[in-house]
Amino acid sequence: RQQKWKSSVSTQAKMPPCDFVPEKYDSYPYERMQKIREQNIAPSLRTYYKKPLLLHQGHMQWLFDHEGRRYLDLFAGIVTVSVGHCHPKVTMATQKQLARLWHTTSIYMYPPIHEYAEKLTSLFPDPLKVVYLTNSGSEANDLAMFMARLHTHNFDIISLRGGYHGGSPYTLGLTSLTSYKHGVANGFGCTTTMLPDVFRGPWGGSHCRDSPVQTVRKCSCTEGSCLAKDQYIEQFKDTLNTSVPKTVAGFIAEPIQGVNGAVQYPRNFLKEAYQLIRERRGLCISDEVQTGFGRTGSHFWGFQTHGVVPDIVTLAKGIGNGFPMAAVVTTKEIANSLAQNLHFNTFGGNPLACVVGAAVLDAIEEDGLQKNSEDVGTYMLLELAKLRDKFEIVGDVRGKGLMIGIEMVTDKDSRRPLPAEEINEIWEDCKDMGVLIGRGGLYSQTFRIKPPMCITKRDVDFAVEVFRTALQRHMERTA
Repeated sequence: RQQKWKSSVSTQAKMPPCDFVPEKYDSYPYERMQKIREQNIAPSLRTYYKKPLLLHQGHMQWLFDHEGRRYLDLFAGIVTVSVGHCHPKVTMATQKQLARLWHTTSIYMYPPIHEYAEKLTSLFPDPLKVVYLTNSGSEANDLAMFMARLHTHNFDIISLRGGYHGGSPYTLGLTSLTSYKHGVANGFGCTTTMLPDVFRGPWGGSHCRDSPVQTVRKCSCTEGSCLAKDQYIEQFKDTLNTSVPKTVAGFIAEPIQGVNGAVQYPRNFLKEAYQLIRERRGLCISDEVQTGFGRTGSHFWGFQTHGVVPDIVTLAKGIGNGFPMAAVVTTKEIANSLAQNLHFNTFGGNPLACVVGAAVLDAIEEDGLQKNSEDVGTYMLLELAKLRDKFEIVGDVRGKGLMIGIEMVTDKDSRRPLPAEEINEIWEDCKDMGVLIGRGGLYSQTFRIKPPMCITKRDVDFAVEVFRTALQRHMERTA
């Protein structure tokens, strides 16, 4: 019966033109790729969609599959392709370095690591001027935890529920999403506290967050006073007073939660939380793996949108536009704690990675991508908010810059997550019309939109029209 159903909804969505012509696909047939996937690739590496995409080439905000079909990439390799697929400036710099020097040890001096360290740290406020380069976000957060414990001589670290900080055995204690947890001992010395989620949490409403789009929930906050923030801070104090010793090693939070679906906290929550942690001699760690490098638009780093200066900042994903690299930026004093004994990372800060990182920073500046994130992101949020007002199942639209979440619900009053099979249909429909979107949230109920920062308003018009069509088709199907 399902297969016979034919939608009466037509779409005006017309994919914006692109003058890039992909090369002809010349690898194994699709069926053989599927077989290899089943037999030789670890099953924990799951695929998206009923018929997984076989992608062949990328150009800026576009991806091409093995049949030459073009897709608008609104997920950017899970928020990693910051400046655009195969960005010519980054590609050129990498090719040049490939012919010069790939790797040697950081025990020696070579230009790229020094040039990059200076360039990267110049973008941070004092005293955050020392960088330790690693290869992945999990590695960076792992090291940040280690540094906090070494420096403070304390052990306990607090994170927010719903946070994602990595999948290594050490960082799994900070990561607070059941689907990433395995039934093995992890997280000794890690404590989670209530997430100040103004849409799904017990408190919050229409004035609380730093976003062009507020929740549809009403709240009794007034100008300059946020009751939701006060309540969540009370919960934070409760954790400090009951679950950890009088002194702690630190507190880690993403400025906007990524994997959990672009969840934002009430204004000034982080500022007060940082103060409480510092009173207990702990360090404040900002996980900028998804929010960094201009993605939030108004500022280069997510922590700046909260008016705080952390003690340690972790970076990955967009730092290398898809090249595996990451970093921990901190103060001289905290970095010295690690110098008491040997600590060495073989590939961290290798010449190739540093050249890529420097080219990414240049591209962000030269292409005006932070400003583009603000302009195009705000435009997209406001357009999506119109769909929220029109469709009962679009519960919340939120975010800042090009870090956007659309939370799907059965209805706005109950805020119950829309069942997975219904979300899957909308998601598959968008893909079939040429738009790739991510998923997140505790129940996989939130669409995650974090595209390469080069997308245009024309791309947004196309994507929003595709999403509107998918929603209308869904309403028709369920009717």
